[in-house]
Amino acid sequence: MLESLSLAAGLSWASGLRLYLTVFIAGLFERIGFIHLPDSLAVLGSPWVIGVAAVLAVVEFLADKIPALDSLWDAIHTFIRIPAGAVLAAGTLGHADPAMLTIAALAGGTLAGASHFAKAGTRALINLSPEPVSNWAASATEDIGVLLGITLALFVPVLFLVMLIAFLVIAGWALPRLVRGVHGGISRMAKHMLPGSGAPQTSITSLRSKHD
Repeated sequence: MLESLSLAAGLSWASGLRLYLTVFIAGLFERIGFIHLPDSLAVLGSPWVIGVAAVLAVVEFLADKIPALDSLWDAIHTFIRIPAGAVLAAGTLGHADPAMLTIAALAGGTLAGASHFAKAGTRALINLSPEPVSNWAASATEDIGVLLGITLALFVPVLFLVMLIAFLVIAGWALPRLVRGVHGGISRMAKHMLPGSGAPQTSITSLRSKHD
């Protein structure tokens, strides 16, 4: 049960960050015999699934390095990563009781949503900065984090689950602050981009000075 729980949590959490890389790694590990996935997830080891996941992982890797495209990519994948996390979590239980499958799907979708929104919020805040270095650094950290996280979930489940609990605590603290930060950044950008913003105030101040 501990290994199944770690596998479900690992695949769900990682899919919220890098869905296609997650599918590629899990499928590749299954294909070369590093792990044995449940029958309901054995399809991930198909050469076709691995190939398509690899291509999409490369596309995501490139899109993730371009700030504007990265934010758009995250927005679209809100509707892809979370359901995928739910499906992967339910798949780890194989042909369990329908009630257990439903609970696993809900938990997996929630976990994928937590990692997705933490990633999307952080990257949206970083993307407001004009310099690209922080964006590339954050993207590389996510790539390495997914690879490390899946490896720990498969081979060191106790350590992974402890780290996952720590992540959820930090995410719960950070998400409201990320939302406020992104909202404030967008508001400031909108004020600067509006044509003539600040001009009416200057005119009124000038007229008052002349009148005085």
